[in-house]
Parts: sequence; structure tokens; C-alpha cells
Amino acid sequence: MISGIPFSEAYRKVKEKMGNRRLKEIQEETLYAVDTKYRKMKKTMKISGVAGTIMLSLSALLKILHIPPAGALLTLGALTLALLFLPSALVVLWKETHNTRKLFLFIITFLAGSSWIVGILFKIQHWPGAVLLITLSLATVLLLLIPILLISKLREKENPEKIPVYATGTFGLVLYFAGFLFKINHWPLAGLLMSAGALIIFLVVFPWYVWLTWREEKNITVKYLFMVIACLVVALPTTLLNMGVQQSYETGFYTHQYQQEALYNYQRERNNAEALVYHFMVSDTEIRELHNRTNELLVIVNEMEAEMVRIAEGEPGRPMQNPRQLVSDGVSSRIRYFNLSKPFNPSPYALVAAPGTEPRQKLDGAMKDYVEFLTGIAGSEHMPLVGPLLDYSSWFPSMRAGKDDIALLPALHGLTLLKNRILLSEIIAIKIITMPKESE
Repeated sequence: MISGIPFSEAYRKVKEKMGNRRLKEIQEETLYAVDTKYRKMKKTMKISGVAGTIMLSLSALLKILHIPPAGALLTLGALTLALLFLPSALVVLWKETHNTRKLFLFIITFLAGSSWIVGILFKIQHWPGAVLLITLSLATVLLLLIPILLISKLREKENPEKIPVYATGTFGLVLYFAGFLFKINHWPLAGLLMSAGALIIFLVVFPWYVWLTWREEKNITVKYLFMVIACLVVALPTTLLNMGVQQSYETGFYTHQYQQEALYNYQRERNNAEALVYHFMVSDTEIRELHNRTNELLVIVNEMEAEMVRIAEGEPGRPMQNPRQLVSDGVSSRIRYFNLSKPFNPSPYALVAAPGTEPRQKLDGAMKDYVEFLTGIAGSEHMPLVGPLLDYSSWFPSMRAGKDDIALLPALHGLTLLKNRILLSEIIAIKIITMPKESE
């Protein structure tokens, strides 16, 4: 201006030299120089953000390779991001803005992000409370974060033509995150909600927003590239996971379950033949009693399986009496696993196999008597060989640990595995009982 350039022209040139971020950078540099707390939080945010991301990435690699330190590194990385990075970022944002309305938005984002990170950690580590934390995070996003963002956008008077885009995008996000919430809790319509939300975002909102924002631009902007990358890296793989991988997982689960059932049928026929041979050759009352007790225990487990299917196929509080998924073979009920309409319904386990339920108490009591009987006929010295086969506490906990959310298919798989172990224990006990007699 001293050289004679008008203020408006001088201001334009200075702004071009400084760039769009320079004023914000000057503010950050000033805070960094005069505010000690801001300086410490800024360093903490940078270090914890980099360290947490590196630890999570490395733990994912170790998890894929099944290397033991993966779990510890995953836990440390998630806690670093949740307890160090996000709180320090919240303080830094407040120092830079001092905007009360934005502070509320920052706090909501912090709560949703922290509960999401910790919830995913708990889910991967199979710790109790994972579903509750993830549900809390998604509910915060659905009920608070998305509506607040929409309201802030609607208040902008600069681009009124974008208001329908924001409203449609909000609707798509609500459907998408609601579907994810339904998927976590194994509720129906999860796939439909996620797919509908993704289609609205990708096929309607994204092209519409791009056309309104950059219709007069001749060059591709950095913001546009980041939007495309965000869609491809975050939302699209999640939708494909929901639509494709879930189906593959179910198919593999069904195949494995049918293989377990085939093994059970073979082992049952073998045990029946083995008991019959020794019954006529040795006339051993112990073997006859062992075989009868084994069959009684298997009847209890078979009835638990059938009751789970009845509950899953019926209405809440009204199990279906004769579901088409159960086919009687004269001895027990065979399950048509591919025909299950609610394979991931957690209610059957909670009502049948969870600790404290009447069927579970009946199973626990019968199993205790069976183990005591085996100890008496086989000898306590042989129980280290037989006893571990009859311990099902690893997949059916003996005490309630928060919410009982074991789905139907894993619960049925656990019962089939238990039946195979019971038959294996019987054949081992028969060999132990007859060994001295055969040597004589």
C-alpha cells in the first residue's frame, strides 16, 4: 500500500501468498508459543495419534499371522487412541475455537469415537460388554451427532440449493448406521437397512453433491479426491462385507455343522455296536449301565437343540411346536440348518443353555452324575484322559457374564460338539473297563 497499491488489491495479494490455512496456522503458532497446556496437548495428540495408529496396524498384521503379541498390541493401541489421542484432540480443538456450540459437538464425537474404539477392542478380544459399547457409540451417532450436523448445515444460508442434499444424505446415513446397529445386535432387517443406506449415499447423494459443488470447476479438487477415497475405503468395503462375506460365513458354518453331525451319527452307531459286542461277550453290567447313562445324557442335549430351534422359529414367548426345521429320525430330531430363518438369534441360548435356565441346570446335574459314574467304573487315575472331554465351560460359561448374546448357530454347534465328546468319552471308558478282562 505504501507503494501505491489499493487496499483491496494489496489484501488480495497477501491472501494469495498466505493461502487459506495461513491465518489458522498463525493462530496455532501463537497458542503454541504462549500457552503451555496447549503445547503439551498438541504434542500428546501428535505422538499418541501416530503411536496408536502404528500399534493398531501392526497388531492387525500380527493377528492375521496368528503371532501371540497381537492381542496385547491391539489393546495398547486402542487404549492409546481412546484415552490419550481423543481427549488431547478435544482440548486442542477447544483451545483453537473457544466455540461453545462446537464444544458440544466435539464432546459428542469424542464419546462416540471412544466407545466405538473400546467396543471394537472388546469385540475382537471376546470380552463382555462389547455389544453395549458399540451400541452406545452407534446410538450417539444416530441420535445426536448426525442431527446436530444436519442442523448446522441447514443454518448455512450460503448454499440453500444443497439443503435437499444434506437431508437426503442424513436419511441415508441414519439407515446405514441403523443397519450396522441391527447387525451388531443380530436383529432382523440389518442387511436391508445397510444396503438401502449405502445405495442412497453412493447413487444419489454423492453424485448430487459433486454436481452442485463442482459443476463449474474445470480441475479436480483435493476435497473431491478425499471424498472418493473415503467412500471407497470406509463405506463400500463395509457394505460388501455385509452382503458377501456374511453369506460365505454362514455357508461355511452350515457345512462344518453338518460334518459334526455326520461324525456324531457315525460315532453313535459305533458305540452302539461296541456296547452290544461286549454285552454278549462279557455280560458286563457296568458297560450296559454306562451305555444307558450315555443315551440318557444325549437325550437331554438333543432336547435342548430341538427347544432352541422351536424358540428361534416361533414368536417371542411362543415357541413353534412343530417347525419344519426339525425332522425326527425315530431316535432324535435332525435339524435342517440351511432352513433356519433366524440363525443368529441370541434368544434360544439365553432361554435354554444360559446359566440358571431349567434345561441348563438339568444338563449340568446330569453331566455331574455322569462324571461321577465314570470315575467309579474307570478309576480316578483315568479321569485326566476322560474328564476334559466333558468340560463345556469354554463355550458355554458356567456363570453369567453380562449379556448372553451367543447366537443360535454357535450354540447348536457347541451342543453337537458336546454330544461327540460324550460319545468319545463312552468309547474310551469301555476300553478302560474291558482292558483287564481282555488281558485275562
